[in-house]
Amino acid sequence: MKQAIGYVRVSTDKQAEGVSLEAQRAKIEAWALFNGYELVHVYEDAGLSGAKLQKREGLKEALKAIKKDMAIVVYSLSRLSRSLKDTIAISETLNKAGADLVSLSEKIDTTGASGRMVFNMLAVLAQFEREQTAERTSNSLQHMKRIRKRYTNKTPYGFQIQNGMLIEAPAEVEVIRDIREARAQGKSLAAVASQLNAKGVPTKEGKLWQSATIHYLLKRSQGLV
Repeated sequence: MKQAIGYVRVSTDKQAEGVSLEAQRAKIEAWALFNGYELVHVYEDAGLSGAKLQKREGLKEALKAIKKDMAIVVYSLSRLSRSLKDTIAISETLNKAGADLVSLSEKIDTTGASGRMVFNMLAVLAQFEREQTAERTSNSLQHMKRIRKRYTNKTPYGFQIQNGMLIEAPAEVEVIRDIREARAQGKSLAAVASQLNAKGVPTKEGKLWQSATIHYLLKRSQGLV
């Protein structure tokens, strides 16, 4: 009997969309039974993003276990990976092992050339969708920053929250001016941090200033003062 390995993954934001670990496992078990495969094991990654392969121990174990003429079966290509780089790496690993990939949602079966072609095309589209999402998120964040609408739970140094909007905190703005003046005079980041700590000026979190804190503040607060 031919053998298969299943792989299931879910991130917390996907559990409400009908692709829970249990639902994926049931689909894979049904496929194996219908197609005459012995389902050796189903590996899983619970609550993990599909963006980075190195963080998913379940998938890494599944790829280690795959042997020649076996198939790895997933509910959908997105469960396998959302990174084009990782998807290509997975494809190459399976090719070297002489194994196949079956994705139930997209009906991908890499036992044939057409299946391999579709697999590669869908991998490109998955990466495109991910980059578009990241781009939209970045654009939205930049817009909120421009209109000074609150965009994070952590209030940036130099601002205070009023009615959901960021407004300047005069005392902190003055500190930023002092920092810029000190840097203009040629003082190092470490020297500026030491000067603020000596004066008893706290950071937003009430901690001591560090060189990295000064560097990030100057970069983030461009245009504020």
